[in-house]
Amino acid sequence: MDWLQVVVLAIVQGLTEFLPVSSSAHLILVPVLTDWGDQGLAFDVALHIGSLAAVVFYFRQELVKMTLSWSGSLVGRGMDADARLAWWVVLATIPVGLAGLIFHDDIAERMRSPLIIAFGLIAFGLLLAYADLRHRGRRDEYQLTLRDALLIGLAQALALIPGTSRSGITITAALLLGMNREAAARFSFLMSIPVIVMAGGMEVLALVRDAAEVEWVTLVVGGLLSAISAYLCIHYFLAFIKRVGMQPFVIYRLLLGAWLLWLFW
Repeated sequence: MDWLQVVVLAIVQGLTEFLPVSSSAHLILVPVLTDWGDQGLAFDVALHIGSLAAVVFYFRQELVKMTLSWSGSLVGRGMDADARLAWWVVLATIPVGLAGLIFHDDIAERMRSPLIIAFGLIAFGLLLAYADLRHRGRRDEYQLTLRDALLIGLAQALALIPGTSRSGITITAALLLGMNREAAARFSFLMSIPVIVMAGGMEVLALVRDAAEVEWVTLVVGGLLSAISAYLCIHYFLAFIKRVGMQPFVIYRLLLGAWLLWLFW
């Protein structure tokens, strides 16, 4: 890997992990627009670690409170708002975890088509537009119920379909359930933590089995760039949607989906 490839892939990963625009679509576009080969599993692991570090650091205060309250709920100290939110994040992760275990191989082999990604970008982009314009409400993440968490978790499982966007579909579901934009995004980002841990853990196991040689400088630089771009993405995305909303991302999804259809139809 040359350094341009390292920088581009790290920034693409850091941004698209949290923007509602589908990371799988952009990872398809990179080899289309370049002659770069596969970056390798070790580099993928480094990028995931960078994204995970960014979201954990950004929400560090919330995570500390949630963890302490959740731990207290396990030993009978009762359920406060932070404990409930922690439980909702855990429960909302179960559907995508089960779906990933059951369908991962089929999806990897049969659904990585650029056309499927294009249709996913367009269809779920239109659903995001509808949710943002017609159904968003005023509830925040601390007002979620068990039913809400499970429904958002089921929606997250749809993100296994390439082109859907994990953040996009979970924000859409949260908006449809009456959450405001910032709360929907915050809950989506909190839900990303166990998902990235699971995905990264599977990659680490595969990497250990392969026992391949790695270039540590490349991995460290890629991980740092992924972390920085992901942190900035979370920060500015939350401020942006509060003022502008989701429609610019919808337009981007539609244009990108149309371009993929034009390229691969």
